Amino acid sequence: MKVIVTTAGRTNEQMIVKAKQVAADLSIPFVVREKKSVADLQNLQAADVLVVGKNRVELHVQNEEEPIFFHPNSAMFRVKRWLRGERDPFIEAAGLEKGMSVLDCTLGLASDSMMASAAVGKSGKVVGLEGNRYVAYLVKQGLLNWESDVQELNDAMKRINVVHQNFESFLACCEDNSFDVVYFDPMFQEQIDESNGINGIKAIALYTTLTPMAIQEAKRVAKQKIVLKDHWKSSRFEEHGFTVQKRKTSKFHYGTIDIQ
Repeated sequence: MKVIVTTAGRTNEQMIVKAKQVAADLSIPFVVREKKSVADLQNLQAADVLVVGKNRVELHVQNEEEPIFFHPNSAMFRVKRWLRGERDPFIEAAGLEKGMSVLDCTLGLASDSMMASAAVGKSGKVVGLEGNRYVAYLVKQGLLNWESDVQELNDAMKRINVVHQNFESFLACCEDNSFDVVYFDPMFQEQIDESNGINGIKAIALYTTLTPMAIQEAKRVAKQKIVLKDHWKSSRFEEHGFTVQKRKTSKFHYGTIDIQ
């Protein structure tokens, strides 16, 4: 996919400098906006467009209505509830505690990695893998620069190590027992209409199949547990031997494989 960088419609010198830096970071062209619409630039350049604005960077994918950008979204509310002592199903399924290490094989917009980082704390480690280099860049920059009103979340975001790599190749290079928990949240086989938070990313997501080889590698890498988040109708739980933690009020479940 071809991608260019430009500035927001009402641009200034600071935005131009930032846009040129983004272009340099990603080794892609910077194009002067010149009052053209994003759609015009997409057509003229036959490319997707990264738009650098005052407060955020958006990826506008051709033929898609919604841009992709980083925002803590539900993680902000989940962290606040968890800090108040409420339960979080992901943290419980993964058995996360302070000091643990987590490999998030399907980072996306990092919602679950943010929860994991908050749970394992300063003494823990979270590595998030994202196969799309532009999503990886947006999320990495967002995690480093976003400022919420929850300091624990800000600290947790900055501790996440974002790696642009697919999980098959990353797992193959990992040492045995190198992470306490290995986590998978692949794109669901079934549609969930209310999942608005990921609508934009669907167009460029990597629909990687969760293969027996990947699960075998995950078993080698994980010290304690493999966790799979998937639609309640998914066949992947049974195919790969996950024990399902069913949740009556949710359309997705967590499955776990305990490492002996």
